[in-house]
Amino acid sequence: MTTLSDLNSADTAAFVDTLRGIYEHSPWIPERAAAQRPFASVTALKFALQTVVDQASMEEQLGLIRAHPELAGKAAIAGELTQESTQEQAKSGLNLCSAEEYAVLHKLNSDYNTKFGFPFILAVKGPDGKGLTRQGIIDTFSRRFRHHPQAEMAECLRQIHRIAELRLNDLLQVTHDFGPLVMEWADIIGAWSEADDGLTCSYMTQVHQRTAGQLAAWMREAGMEVQIDAVGNVCGRYEAADPAAKTLMTGSHYDTVRDAGKYDGRLGILLPIAIVRHLHTRGERLPFHLEAIGFAEEEGVRFRSTFLGSNAITGRFDMALLERADAIGITMREALKAAGHRVAAIADIARRPEDIAAFVEIHIEQGPVLLERGLAAGVVTAIAGSSRYLVELTGLAGHAGTTPMAMRQDAAAAAADIVLLVEQRCAQVPSLVGTVGQLEVPNGSVNVIPGHCRLSLDIRSGDDSVRLAAVRDILGGISAICARRHVDVVLEQIVSASAAPCAPWLMDQLGAAVSRRGLPRFDLASGAGHDAMAMAALTDIAMLFVRCGNGGISHHRLETISLDDAETAGHIMLDFLRSFVPS
Repeated sequence: MTTLSDLNSADTAAFVDTLRGIYEHSPWIPERAAAQRPFASVTALKFALQTVVDQASMEEQLGLIRAHPELAGKAAIAGELTQESTQEQAKSGLNLCSAEEYAVLHKLNSDYNTKFGFPFILAVKGPDGKGLTRQGIIDTFSRRFRHHPQAEMAECLRQIHRIAELRLNDLLQVTHDFGPLVMEWADIIGAWSEADDGLTCSYMTQVHQRTAGQLAAWMREAGMEVQIDAVGNVCGRYEAADPAAKTLMTGSHYDTVRDAGKYDGRLGILLPIAIVRHLHTRGERLPFHLEAIGFAEEEGVRFRSTFLGSNAITGRFDMALLERADAIGITMREALKAAGHRVAAIADIARRPEDIAAFVEIHIEQGPVLLERGLAAGVVTAIAGSSRYLVELTGLAGHAGTTPMAMRQDAAAAAADIVLLVEQRCAQVPSLVGTVGQLEVPNGSVNVIPGHCRLSLDIRSGDDSVRLAAVRDILGGISAICARRHVDVVLEQIVSASAAPCAPWLMDQLGAAVSRRGLPRFDLASGAGHDAMAMAALTDIAMLFVRCGNGGISHHRLETISLDDAETAGHIMLDFLRSFVPS
């Protein structure tokens, strides 16, 4: 068996020869990486090889892509693949394609090559470590065919890195402590849904309660003391030897949006459970209590209320929300009672700030930044504040054929100007984003000038001064647009949430754990809201982001992470816990 120590101590020729098959027909990659030895971890070795490719010329990158065979292509049929490619394609059953499947793949390969000028590359072992089905491969082929050439080249290189990662795992017989278990657990609870198709788990439904029960069971099996509190939070506590020790808190939410992915929120519950299981198996206790919480509600799908679980923990649960009804008229109070919870006990959930050392949340990034940089994990600097508005525009409806352009009071044209204004203003500052996510022309007709238009505004930044300056400029710009177009405007602010900065002392400890794993520390802001945002009212917070695949997509069934990234995040968090120094 080859070990990392063997690779670190080998001469350059032996190092290159051992890794010759990791990147297809490209020994120049290990040749350039050899000088960076010794590698502190397999993760560091993988990143060094990846960095060589990322820093290579475009011609070298294209050569690497073109060195790979087509999936179920002519070389596979003729038995001309490398040993590694033969084994990988066989594991997905590509050697067992029917005549019809071969025909489909042949046409996809041909069309793809014509469009992009290089072969389609896909790690046929999926992110969860399981082999993709032949239909899954065909579906991915079809979806990626719609990419822009530059984006598709970048995706091919990412797939090549994933193939190399899997080959290195096999070569070095890498064992995993966390990744397989977390992926298995996510699959189990991800199969439970209110919807017939796709994952939906909203607050206090039967599926929600079943999920809570399963999380509690896994926590108990891991060695934790467990309770499900009055709002449905699943709280698992791993006791320190000293009863007077403070508590380090972690966790995330287990409710979902509609047609959700399996990892949003849930990764931040499952990974801490797996870590505690690892500690408990070894009889290892931490010098502080560790509490992992599956927050019952963060998404606001059923009752249009967010952070119910974390607000209860901080003592800021709004009891008036108990009278809010869902789409079929069931109030939150009724839903909690039906699930066996006592609303009178909600106030007792609140933690005392003096008992808490910090709160650290693990979460998928829900964006493409880490993916684009080739990093498995990043340290969050702040959770963005948000300003949201509903905008009502009223112009004058008129006949589309008889009203001259200069005489129109077109509400939709004003809306179009506003969309461009938001884009132009928010593109000026890297930490700022702006979105018009809803745009409607009520009762519109193909031959009528729009007299009415509704749209939404969402302005976010991790720096409140940057966000509020943009809001002032955009609102002023809307007034100017409407005055110029003789359109009336009514603005309603529906959200004003301040940014939640992460504590530098916690960020530094997380960053040090990332570095010790062999990865460069990379800091990034969170544009999405998270439970840590609410927990900031109780204690100092930090967040560890984990890379998303599939272009960074989230809140969608295509949301994914890789088993190896879950493993890396688990080791970073375990190292952080073992090295944690309270402020």
